[in-house]
Amino acid sequence: MAQQHASAAHGASHGHSSVKSYVIGFVLAVILTVIPFKIVMDGSIDRATTLWIILGMAVVQIIVHLKYFLHLDGSDGQKWNVMALLFTVLILFIVLAGSLWIMHNMNANMMPWMSK
Repeated sequence: MAQQHASAAHGASHGHSSVKSYVIGFVLAVILTVIPFKIVMDGSIDRATTLWIILGMAVVQIIVHLKYFLHLDGSDGQKWNVMALLFTVLILFIVLAGSLWIMHNMNANMMPWMSK
């Protein structure tokens, strides 16, 4: 009886993950990969625009992966997972921004002839 209850609760918590969800996510991921690849291979768009398109598609692809493969959304059951993800993003931003700031200041202060 306890095992049936545990398996029923487990199935209810993961009921939102279906083959359809994974297929939609996979198709979107492939499209979001092929578009930048095609743009780079054509070479008809200037480099700055190409870089921004690739960056935009990467951000959209991250969102697709979070929604369709990791099943993160705004539901009550996922609230702590979303909070953990946001905290991770904050820490990564602090580390990255701090590292760039430190490297810039070290370059400017230790090699002043290079920052003309």
